[in-house]
Amino acid sequence: MDKLAYLAMSGAKETMLAQAKVAQNLANANTTGFKADYTRQRTMPVIGVGFESRVFALTDQPGYSFQQGPVITTDNPLDVAIEGNGWFVVQGADGNESLTRNGSFNISASGMLETATGLPVMGENGPILFPPVESVSIGIDGTVSARPLGAPENAIQVIGRLKLANPEQADITKGSDGRFVRKDGENTISDAAVKVHSGVIEGSNVNPVAELTQMIELSRRFEVQIKMLSDAAENDQALDRLLQI
Repeated sequence: MDKLAYLAMSGAKETMLAQAKVAQNLANANTTGFKADYTRQRTMPVIGVGFESRVFALTDQPGYSFQQGPVITTDNPLDVAIEGNGWFVVQGADGNESLTRNGSFNISASGMLETATGLPVMGENGPILFPPVESVSIGIDGTVSARPLGAPENAIQVIGRLKLANPEQADITKGSDGRFVRKDGENTISDAAVKVHSGVIEGSNVNPVAELTQMIELSRRFEVQIKMLSDAAENDQALDRLLQI
């Protein structure tokens, strides 16, 4: 009975963890540039002294969905989406570089190009700083140009170039803030092959229908495991009554 209860309890716990991951994906279905988490449940052997038949349930995260999300037209010149593979490089609150597909940028009061959450967007020579400008444009290669305030229409000044990277997917991992970092902690190098388009942003690649279907499946699995726990308790009580006769 104890074995049955342990297996059911272990499975129920890991199912709850899987539900949390699915709930996180659903919560970010409208988050710009979000990449969905994969979840996997599997049977793992217990390591140590005992029978090899002993197993327990385990929920792990085999990776992330790097599929491109839908491209949404905004006509805002500071909204940028990457074509195909690649990442924008931003500076995190800890000063280290991280990667994001969220290209919804703006210019701060101090003239720095920032993300929607206020993080500096990195150029090839550091954060990108603007003088007072009339207009801004971003080229397909990430070149950032602007017309200074009060300058004639043809007085276009190159401000810098976005740092665009394309590391191997196996070399990066997602942080708790939803941005990606290299597993070895090193900064990424620029990749001139990465192309961008302005006036558009990339939406979340979460499929709400698929996630809701998985949530329903996990809920039913959890109910079965709780029922197994209840059955184990009832069987144990029945055995106690037999022993008292």
